[in-house]
Amino acid sequence: MNYRIAIDIGGTFTDYVAMNEQTGELVVTKASSTPSNFADGVVCAIENGGIALEEASYVVHGSTIVINALTERKGSKTALVTTKGFRDALEIGRANRPDLYNYYYTKPKPFVPRRYRFEVDERLNKDGKVLIPLNEAQVREIAEKCKKEKIEAVAICLIHSYANTTHEERIKQILEEEVPGLEVSISSEVIKEWREYERTNTTVFNAYVKPVTSKYLDTLKGRMKNKGLKAEPYAMQSNGGTATFEMAKINPINIIESGPIG
Repeated sequence: MNYRIAIDIGGTFTDYVAMNEQTGELVVTKASSTPSNFADGVVCAIENGGIALEEASYVVHGSTIVINALTERKGSKTALVTTKGFRDALEIGRANRPDLYNYYYTKPKPFVPRRYRFEVDERLNKDGKVLIPLNEAQVREIAEKCKKEKIEAVAICLIHSYANTTHEERIKQILEEEVPGLEVSISSEVIKEWREYERTNTTVFNAYVKPVTSKYLDTLKGRMKNKGLKAEPYAMQSNGGTATFEMAKINPINIIESGPIG
């Protein structure tokens, strides 16, 4: 196992670089990107590189899968669960206008339509103290609505949950029990900080891309393992660091800039 391999998807080409850890020798090649199934282009680049994956001690991948799903709005059918009274925070957003003098400016549509934004009775104060206990019966009703509407992913964002995660965690547990296979993102795991609109929007984005990202990373990992990869593959994160594919699947929003960074 002598090689460190990096593979990055671009709009036209998928780039491949391998470095021999002992000699420093570089192998550089590329293959055409394959938007219908990006894993095909990655595998083609690996084959063009001519280095068996059994020889790789480290493999890192930069992917545009998340940013493409968001910009093209080709993610999953997503719902939002939030504290009663805050259903419309996602749509109201902030009062700032990015294009101040444009009379035709239109705010972007939220990724979760209002009919899939569900409220639940519960309330925490800013210190995380429970003011209103979680109404679990309402959560189970929401689970039934998600089944009926064939919801694929759910974002959970409760007021002040950054100070106390128990209500969000309980809602996630109930939804996963009642709707097997449902992808659930909770704000206290995605972005544990104040400001409700930003936290809600980020959690929604994470849920929206979670199924498509998981499918892609699982597919690519399986194909690389079939070609002999023994090391755990890593994905580039937006901050320039890396995460295992398994970690990237939990919070895929962290790899939104994976392709450009890669």
